[in-house]
Amino acid sequence: MTQEDAVLRAEFEEQLQFEMLLTEISARFINLPAEQVESEIQDAQRRICESLHFDRSTIWQISEPNRSDDPLTHRYQYQEQEGAPIPERIATKESFPWTMEKILRGEILTISKMADLPPEAARDRESYCFYGTKSTVVIPLMAGGVVLGQMAFATLREERDWPGMLVKRLQVIAQIFANAIARKRADQALRESEARLSLAAASAGAGLWILDVSSGRFWTTEKTKELFSVAPEEEMTFESFINRIHPEDRERMRRTTNQAMKSSVVTRAEFRIVLPDGRIRWMVSLGRSYCLSSVEPESLMGVSIDITARKETEKSLEKAYEEIKQLKDRLEAENIYLRKTVAAKNIYEHITGQSAPLKKVLSRVEQVAPTDAVVLITGETGTGKELIAEAIHNQSKRKGRLLVKVNCASLPAALMENELFGREKGAYTGALAKQIGRFELADHSTLFLDEITELPLDVQAKLLRVLQNGEFERLGSPKTIRVDVRLMAASNRDIVKEVQRGAFRKDLYYRLNVFTIEVPPLRERLDDIPLLVDGAIYGNSGM
Repeated sequence: MTQEDAVLRAEFEEQLQFEMLLTEISARFINLPAEQVESEIQDAQRRICESLHFDRSTIWQISEPNRSDDPLTHRYQYQEQEGAPIPERIATKESFPWTMEKILRGEILTISKMADLPPEAARDRESYCFYGTKSTVVIPLMAGGVVLGQMAFATLREERDWPGMLVKRLQVIAQIFANAIARKRADQALRESEARLSLAAASAGAGLWILDVSSGRFWTTEKTKELFSVAPEEEMTFESFINRIHPEDRERMRRTTNQAMKSSVVTRAEFRIVLPDGRIRWMVSLGRSYCLSSVEPESLMGVSIDITARKETEKSLEKAYEEIKQLKDRLEAENIYLRKTVAAKNIYEHITGQSAPLKKVLSRVEQVAPTDAVVLITGETGTGKELIAEAIHNQSKRKGRLLVKVNCASLPAALMENELFGREKGAYTGALAKQIGRFELADHSTLFLDEITELPLDVQAKLLRVLQNGEFERLGSPKTIRVDVRLMAASNRDIVKEVQRGAFRKDLYYRLNVFTIEVPPLRERLDDIPLLVDGAIYGNSGM
């Protein structure tokens, strides 16, 4: 995993954790007795400050009309104090006139540094500095269109920025607190939880939900139903949720949910769902059991996010890594083969001669080289069949890649299949590492099989399949490999006679006998002898 991937994953996990905090805070205020509102707000202030590294959180409520100072009703502050202590009551309109004007209009105020305040906010700047504030965000507490007060988060030790997504989330918290305060004032049940949770989900693209353990029914936000393709009017139950999960993940998710209900820690699970139109989406859910008044869990609260795009990216990266690995293996194999080829290079580097028989051979070479036709080169031992194969390859459209050669007479029959088609690690006793075969090495290039009549019959059958379909399997692997290889073969024997005596497959011979070149022996090229003698004297010998 790259450093960039690690950073993105960390940010993603941090986002999920904060959404879980939003879910839990929201759930705590559902049907919360009025007498517990104060303590729950203060605890939520502490948890938010610790989670987001804020130094202070305050809530000022607007006083009755006959008072000019407003009460500080809720406060959390980091133990290190900078600036003057915050009083229990303060004349906010006198100390923060510019701020209060905006708050009363329902505007959110973000200040990254005090130097950013306009000239008309000089009094506010003086008050902020007096109380040690370096950066702050101030959000109106509104319920029913009425401003009840203000909630502020501040840093005292250093300045910081306030990204839009963070402010939106804090606005959700402010709305939760405002409703709780309004409920306490009127001593009414909290009826705003669904709107608050829906706003939280919309701000982060996450679906929030609460599963009632006893009934098996879900409370969900609109975003949750959208993620799981559930109609707005349709009730979502645990069984309907399980039925939407991919069959291969279904039982695992049933077990995971049961385990989460028994655990007090956050449980994380990734799974696939199948939409009504057949599309498959990847989801990640975090959930934790919640107890209100008993030791047994009454609900499972959680958040779900669609991670299909991330999964597709991971899959693409895995595929790219695999392709890179295959290319690396192939380059290493080519390098090893090239070193072996250079070490064992034939002393003949050029084709030398001007005789009519040789010119006829070279004419045939020029005729077949530009094509991808299979070439069968025949001739006695020592006539230079390999040099003819090199000449064909060097004039072909595949000349930019390595010409791969195999001398079928130099390998034991038992190792021939391994040499041509490769093997997987552990394919047989002694196979301690994976080996790429010559066909795979010659993909998009040319493979020259010298003395092809030495091939065992079982290997001939596999070679025939490659010529017909362009595919084979490594030893010890069921995976089919497709290649694009031009084949050239050579033999010093009469292949027709080999076929007649059953030593060579007739169907393979027909596949090889597409374009034949017979290399004449030197006794039929007497005119080339003087040139060969000169080449031997001056170091330019050839066939």
